[in-house]
Amino acid sequence: MNRREFIGGLSGAMLAGAQTRAAKKPNFVAILADDMGYSDAGCYGGEVATPNLDGLAAKGVRFTQMYSTARCGPSRGSLLTGYYAQRTASDVMTPGNIPEWTRFIPHYLKPLGYRSYHAGKWHIRFRPVAGAGFDHSYSLNDQERHFSPTRHQRDDKPLPEVKRTDGFYGPTATVDSAVDHLKRHAAENATDPFFLYLAFTVPHFPLMAPQEDIDEYQGKFTEGWDTMRERKHARMKKMGLINCDLPKLEPDVRPGWILSEEELRTRIGPGEVGRAVPWSTLTPEQKEFQRTKMAIHAAMITRMDKEVGRVVDQLKSMNALDNTVIIFLSDNGASSEQMIRADGHDKAAPLGSAGSHICLGPGWSSASNTPFRLHKSWVHEGGIASPLIVHWPAGVKDAGKLRHDPCHFVDVLPTLLDLAGGDPNKLRAAGSPALSGTSLVPAFTRDNSVKRTDPLYFNHSNNRALREGNRKIVAIGTDGPWELYDLGTDRAESKNLAAKEPQVVQQMAAKWKAMDDEYVKVREAAKPMPRERI
Repeated sequence: MNRREFIGGLSGAMLAGAQTRAAKKPNFVAILADDMGYSDAGCYGGEVATPNLDGLAAKGVRFTQMYSTARCGPSRGSLLTGYYAQRTASDVMTPGNIPEWTRFIPHYLKPLGYRSYHAGKWHIRFRPVAGAGFDHSYSLNDQERHFSPTRHQRDDKPLPEVKRTDGFYGPTATVDSAVDHLKRHAAENATDPFFLYLAFTVPHFPLMAPQEDIDEYQGKFTEGWDTMRERKHARMKKMGLINCDLPKLEPDVRPGWILSEEELRTRIGPGEVGRAVPWSTLTPEQKEFQRTKMAIHAAMITRMDKEVGRVVDQLKSMNALDNTVIIFLSDNGASSEQMIRADGHDKAAPLGSAGSHICLGPGWSSASNTPFRLHKSWVHEGGIASPLIVHWPAGVKDAGKLRHDPCHFVDVLPTLLDLAGGDPNKLRAAGSPALSGTSLVPAFTRDNSVKRTDPLYFNHSNNRALREGNRKIVAIGTDGPWELYDLGTDRAESKNLAAKEPQVVQQMAAKWKAMDDEYVKVREAAKPMPRERI
């Protein structure tokens, strides 16, 4: 009896844990949203329709304390390499030479028999196939033209620019390629396990969505971001996702690189709002304009959710769903950025169409990140808190349960290797440091079971943080003072304990500095990556 016949003779019953992995290694699908807030999805207390994600959560587990790096590129680098971005300079936002020993998930999985596929956004300093080791890739590198990208590649080779009249939409094209990858795998490599990295470009600005998806939210969100935050906060507490208070809006905190309020009114119109002010202070024109923006943001997420459903359907058709570990994440918190790029903004174009260029803005971003403070690019909780759904019928039996283990994008690679039966210390390149993360597999069966030896480290645009246990220090910019919070009771970061516990701040700040110095030192001492691999 061969191996396939043995697996087919298990009478349809899936073995859990190590037994399953011994019989057949699990497949992996890592799904990444772009600029989606922690509480946008329904299964995280949100008001956006996400029935497919909700279905995965209902049959899997949801982590309440997963962290990104606060920005697109560094998060992707951390997820794919298993190192903090400062260690590898493998994202477009970390300067310096890329160490020769940098490897990506496909490099680790290939010796274990896996095929690897990529579809969607890329945004790191490597080519997906030649540099990162994917067998096939559709790379969508123009996230600012959701209907008409000028830069996209298949297997590292440029594809023609897309016209607005071609019927193209980024999330749908991404999943078209993902489904093609899976069909090809089923036809040519059915006995091999696979890894699919599915990276969406939504709901990253500019806000663009098919009109039929926008129409699903006709008349919704009229109550504004204040009411939405309050309602979501109450719902999330009831769901057990949070136990903290709801902080006040922070209208005076804005990214330094965005358009001024005067520029917003001039270039977009009088309905635009540049600060997270109380909804009651807006004019009727502003309220309608802002309501429409949230409808488009929601439509982008709902379309992504529909496309996720197509991937799940394909897995079912391959009889692969039961033994496929699906994880869903967002690369950072919702964005308060307001700028105009790409083809500019046509005031006469319908909002959400290819001719418009509008951004979510700080009011709705605050609502999307409920109940946390601040937004993308900051390392307060609103910028770094990510949903994490893990769905694996063969191995996750606590359907619908929550996991409160603090974790980070650097934990994804160690988790996949644990499930695939690979030792990261044997698979990583010679001369490379140990991976930054740890396996989350223990949490698949029991809450608060992940053992960490090092604090969680954050540094983006000199916004700095360190989390050790429930204590977190965080600072804004190079000169910002360290703040201290007890996240066990105050994930909203409302009660700064720095003045009361200066010794704790000093000790944690010293640990942060030591980690930051070490990561830069190790990177700079390493032999640079050969150009042909980048």
